[in-house]
Amino acid sequence: MQNVINSVKGTALGFAGFLTPILKESKFKETGVVTPQEFVIAGDHLVHTCPTWEWARGDESKTKSYLPKNKQYLITKKVPCLRRCKQIENCEVQENIVEDEDGDEGWVETHHLDSSLSPLCGEMSEVSFEDNNSKNENQKNDYDTDNDDDDEGEAVDMDSFVENGFLEDNDSIAVYSEQKREKKLSVSSISDNVIKTRTYDLHITYDKFYQTPRLWLYGYSENQIPLNVEEMYEDVSQDYAKKTVTMEIHPHIPGPQMASIHPCKHADIMKKLIQTVTEGGKDLGVHMYLIIFLKFVQSVIPTIDYDYTQNINL
Repeated sequence: MQNVINSVKGTALGFAGFLTPILKESKFKETGVVTPQEFVIAGDHLVHTCPTWEWARGDESKTKSYLPKNKQYLITKKVPCLRRCKQIENCEVQENIVEDEDGDEGWVETHHLDSSLSPLCGEMSEVSFEDNNSKNENQKNDYDTDNDDDDEGEAVDMDSFVENGFLEDNDSIAVYSEQKREKKLSVSSISDNVIKTRTYDLHITYDKFYQTPRLWLYGYSENQIPLNVEEMYEDVSQDYAKKTVTMEIHPHIPGPQMASIHPCKHADIMKKLIQTVTEGGKDLGVHMYLIIFLKFVQSVIPTIDYDYTQNINL
């Protein structure tokens, strides 16, 4: 019954969105909404900050005229999901309740934000954005150092093998064959140790009716078989399953319904974050919208490990 209700609501909102005029004047700081142009600015910053995300064109028949043709929505693929939500239900999680302006509903903000400086848990005096690029670079250097010795065991290139006349030497052929066998066993061993897990493709679209970003997700099993609806709900916090997260038609691509986090609360949450940052004497630019957005929706899908952006202390 809930799915039927959600489907009817989705159809009605789709029609309402069609009639809604395009937001042209910035109201980001006043209401937490963004114009299509501001959505593109925030998207460009996300892609620059986190290259796992990229812009997508979508189906040509579903192109939105108020967005650039090559920047219709954002996508990241094969995001790992190692656990089901029920596996972490009994874990101790630090949470804050972000209350709606009406006071009757709220958003659970989990430990993914710094709890000691959480945006809605008291006074704030500082906003800092820590870039992970230097950390990633150090990890890359460590990786390169660790693998300096791996080249010694690499199999001989076939062209080099022929050029050196090894085809004329049976002993050399035997040595070469052994090297190839060891290489194959090594690759096989690595493959055996790879953890197979569910993965998700995540999309961020611009919702014309709510004038905010909207997150979509589509899951695959450990064997890359598309998950059914109930299986995808296993990776959604039960506080939100079938309520905040519903199955709907993607606005830019044809195909089966996808799970989507409903954007009705996004603007209110962003407005409160902006106000709190401003009270702390700082300024939250619109280019940071999607960075913040990805962090506060993490409470809905806590086991999908998609956030590789900056660490943010508010």
